[in-house]
Amino acid sequence: MMVKAIQLQICGLVSQRWSWKPRTVSSLSSFSSIPYPNPYSKLLPITTVARWVRFVPFHASSSSLPSAGNVRNIKFCQWCGGSTKHDIPEGEERLRAICTVCGKIAYQNPKMVVGCLIEHDNKVLLCKRSIQPSHGLWTLPAGYLEIGESAVEGAIRETREEANADVEVISPFAQLDIPLIGQSYMIFLAKLKKHHFSPGPESSACQLFPLDDIPFNSLSFSSMVVTLSLYVEDIKAGKLKFHYGTINKRYFLPTCWLFSLNIMYCLVEGRKLFWM
Repeated sequence: MMVKAIQLQICGLVSQRWSWKPRTVSSLSSFSSIPYPNPYSKLLPITTVARWVRFVPFHASSSSLPSAGNVRNIKFCQWCGGSTKHDIPEGEERLRAICTVCGKIAYQNPKMVVGCLIEHDNKVLLCKRSIQPSHGLWTLPAGYLEIGESAVEGAIRETREEANADVEVISPFAQLDIPLIGQSYMIFLAKLKKHHFSPGPESSACQLFPLDDIPFNSLSFSSMVVTLSLYVEDIKAGKLKFHYGTINKRYFLPTCWLFSLNIMYCLVEGRKLFWM
């Protein structure tokens, strides 16, 4: 299968104006077992105003970034409370915290974040955060998956908690791994069951945004910028796809994203996204 790679550098806002034109309805290209008529297939851009955006060839690097979690911060055993030593267990390759009393090993695993990208009347639903981190910035309703629930159930619950909205999940849209901070995002396309939403305890506002009004300069997290950028890109192309990618943060950045975003991605199969 042919794979293409490009680099997208964004140093500002991208605004687009849209108009309705007849277009054959298409479906998701990756999850073929999930029938999904694209309600936006008629929506095609007539004018695109792109500021500080350019596409250039990009060659991927084989070097990897350090993963999240500092094992040396684990001083005591979570099971018996004994002190830990830090060593590489036999047959393993990573440094671990090993209890000196009971001998159990504390493994550090990534956390899964689940959420919904809610489509309604050619708009997307965003929540303004009323808590840290990223207080006062906009986000898709999303949060950590709880024990005992599926990814879909968690995404629906988080949407209800943050936006007081009942939704129906349509299909997966994007999985974004962020190894440096130990998180994996699973975002689902969803639609409102009823035209009702309001801020939950962790939100100060909820609002439906037309695509050309999405506040990209006031989004809360890199995962939100990437997810919504991919969504707008798919709408522009007239075809929604499933996206997989890795966001590799070279260093931490302020929440304002007036900086370069370099994205190398393999179309359809997967994407690797670098925050430079």
